[in-house]
Amino acid sequence: MSGASDADGPAIHGRAARFVLHRLGGLLLVMFFVASITFAIIHIIPGDPAAVMLGPSASANDVARLRGQLGLDAPLIVQYWRFLWDAVHLDLGRSFFLDQSVLHALGARAPVTLQLTLMAAALAILLGVPLGILSAVRRGRLLDQVVTALAMTSASLPSFWIGLTLITIFSVGLHWFPVAGYGRPSAGLFAHLRSLILPAIAVGLPNTALILRFTRSSMLDVLQEDYVRTARAKGLSPATVLIKHAFRNARTSVLTVIGLTVAGLIGGTIVTETVFGLPGVGSLIVSAVLRRDYPVIDGALLVISAIYVLINLAVDLLYLVLDPRLRG
Repeated sequence: MSGASDADGPAIHGRAARFVLHRLGGLLLVMFFVASITFAIIHIIPGDPAAVMLGPSASANDVARLRGQLGLDAPLIVQYWRFLWDAVHLDLGRSFFLDQSVLHALGARAPVTLQLTLMAAALAILLGVPLGILSAVRRGRLLDQVVTALAMTSASLPSFWIGLTLITIFSVGLHWFPVAGYGRPSAGLFAHLRSLILPAIAVGLPNTALILRFTRSSMLDVLQEDYVRTARAKGLSPATVLIKHAFRNARTSVLTVIGLTVAGLIGGTIVTETVFGLPGVGSLIVSAVLRRDYPVIDGALLVISAIYVLINLAVDLLYLVLDPRLRG
């Protein structure tokens, strides 16, 4: 038996390696399409960055001169290939307005977005998974109906409306949290995290509903299986049956929606950061769109798409760890 197991080891690792290489190839393909579509869209939208930078009083010669300095006077196909070539070499260009590289601009604002995303994801997971399990166990009872109704309600509410409501109640009315902003750089970690509580709730609450509903559905399927009934017949405690037998087999399905939720939260913070005045990547993208800052828009969306695909790759790799059957 040990010889067969040793012989299967290289084959399993080979399949895992091929799987990773296949997904990385898919990552490159997704990045190419995102870069191409983004480039096409932002150049189709009316607006000239040079005219925006110089203002309405600038002459046509001044605008043309600045367009040449920014490289916007070249044919679109030349600009496109130049952008792709730089992106392959991890050079996302230089912002038209910020006088710094796009990577530097994103790096300076990434901590705020990362903290907000992690807080919102933690809220969604810590509420969604337990409530989903509890709702499945109490299927058809009052608790299940209340939890399901609240989940459907929160899922239908846009995050910006939740954010404005939270500001009205807890910031303007009760003065528990700041209305907007991230605080001074010297304010300290606690003050910064305090300013992210309401935005995290605004972003995380709708996603809590998604995780809750998916967890409930997965648990309901597992609770009907024969091995769960067998575990109960053996006299195991309800907690042991629920966690060790039921949820253990439902976790791979739950992991799917958690991975998609965390990846989606990165893009979902854009509007929320604008509502709360947070200096994150989302507000950077919004200002770049308004000012037609092409390098920032292209670079930011390219990085976000890469993170999205990498998170899904990490979830797929976790499948191999949590479920040995997928390695065969």
